Amino acid sequence: MPAAALATIAKARLIQRALAALVVLVPVGMAAAAGGASLLTARLADPNTACFAASRDTAAAGKVSRQAVPPANGTADLTLPGPDGIPLTLDERQQRIAVSYISVGSNLGVPARGIEISLMVALQESGLRMLANPTVPESLSMPNDGLGSDHDSLGSAQQRPSAGWGSARQLMTPAYNAEAFFGGPQGPNHGSPRGLLDIPGWESMTLGAAAQAVQASAFPELYKRWAPTAAALLNAAGGTAGLQACPAPGPPDNSSPPAIPAHLGATRTAILRYAREGVGGSYIWGGTQFKAWDCSGYVQWIYAQAGIRLPRTEQWQAGRPTSTPQPGDLVVQNPDGPNHWAHIGIYAGNGMMYSALNPSVGTLLHPVSWNTGTRYFTVLGKK
Repeated sequence: MPAAALATIAKARLIQRALAALVVLVPVGMAAAAGGASLLTARLADPNTACFAASRDTAAAGKVSRQAVPPANGTADLTLPGPDGIPLTLDERQQRIAVSYISVGSNLGVPARGIEISLMVALQESGLRMLANPTVPESLSMPNDGLGSDHDSLGSAQQRPSAGWGSARQLMTPAYNAEAFFGGPQGPNHGSPRGLLDIPGWESMTLGAAAQAVQASAFPELYKRWAPTAAALLNAAGGTAGLQACPAPGPPDNSSPPAIPAHLGATRTAILRYAREGVGGSYIWGGTQFKAWDCSGYVQWIYAQAGIRLPRTEQWQAGRPTSTPQPGDLVVQNPDGPNHWAHIGIYAGNGMMYSALNPSVGTLLHPVSWNTGTRYFTVLGKK
């Protein structure tokens, strides 16, 4: 194809991306003046929603593991420096997506540089928005912030189902976008396609080159322009050093588990007994094996031992909401969409729960208050 034609196509694509970004680029004087702190600032002010649990290994490496945190209601818009000095204002939804990347990256022990790269990608690909795509009709019925039109690309990182990045439902979930982008040993795609942590020597690449190594974009030069914005986003969240430590969970084994209430029925008693057996297990994304599981894999295993079959994920759909939970009921937390949550565990009573929390601390008994957006579901009735 002649060089002039290629230039015309490239210019048209740049214009298309620029128009898509207009919904989030506004002058400073027009930035929303809503009261209260921004999401990224507010999440640091509450020790129950902005804490990390670092193992000795991650602490020694200067890395922390942070739980995903949904935004508080009524948080203010956040204005940051954008490309070419044009201010960029992020609303609550966009801040929520940024939090997903920061939290997932921190959970995986990704250095700040890697988290910054992930934010650059999400800013360039979608403007930190969850984009559905008419080419993938299923995505149109899922919560979204607008439509994209690049092949079958979906979500905040514009990852393609046809390229093996995940299913449409997975790719319309911000936390999954981040997990797929980072990849690595605990990534959902196991190195194919490659995430950032699967790229040899990514740490020594320029930020834009590292982003391109994952995304394989037709316009690799566009990522680097988002570096100042991504750095400001990470700084607004306190980086990986501005967080308070979560309260100590106590002994990380079964040496002194809480007593099982005597009044519980046989099924609930069995569930708590098996939950205790799993304490100390590793957190393995997508894992379902004993002590090598993720949060839903742990819950599924516990209920299976008690003779109850639950789906692999979204296990709350097998039950019904309850405002009076009993030990053995399901606890869901960290909402990431309508009637959808990013974390699940087993209620232990007295404000405590069992869960496979994250890769740093694994499976443990911990306060329900460590995460937010908590709801309870029961599949047990009065058993």
